[in-house]
Amino acid sequence: MSAKIKILERKGSSLYERLYLFEVFKGMAVTFRHFITNFLDNSKLLVRHYPEVKPEIPVRWRGRHRLTTHEDGTMKCVACYMCQTNCPAKCIMIEAGERTDGRSEKMPVRFDIDLLECIYCGYCVEACPMEAIRMDTGIYSVIGEERQPFVKGLDELLATKGAFTEEEYKKGGA
Repeated sequence: MSAKIKILERKGSSLYERLYLFEVFKGMAVTFRHFITNFLDNSKLLVRHYPEVKPEIPVRWRGRHRLTTHEDGTMKCVACYMCQTNCPAKCIMIEAGERTDGRSEKMPVRFDIDLLECIYCGYCVEACPMEAIRMDTGIYSVIGEERQPFVKGLDELLATKGAFTEEEYKKGGA
């Protein structure tokens, strides 16, 4: 028993069809039409006023990191390495030491976050059992010309304040 074979004619064999010039010109016409439309009436562009008008940041926006403190001003972080272990980008570096403020836990002597390696996934916040690290600063624009300012240390992470109150933060997470 022989198989039935159907031979199809191959399309696109002429020079006009192989170069796809007509399709390229159609694409360029669409691009040019959008350019002219936006050039003549740019009121519908969403990013036109960005530098002057800052966007409204929602409560659960993952901005830059910060470390939180207890009501008495002591650091909540106990250097348990959960955030460092859970970080997929491996951008958190912690060194633990003895606590000097009278609490029974240990505390970090060094806590660095490399913002250039961070992917802002929020896994460090989810992993922290003490709620010591948060990403609720409202800082969304992180710019610089050198690498070193992007490595945020312990003092800078503690000095960064949250953009929202505790009630807003808890309500936004529900």
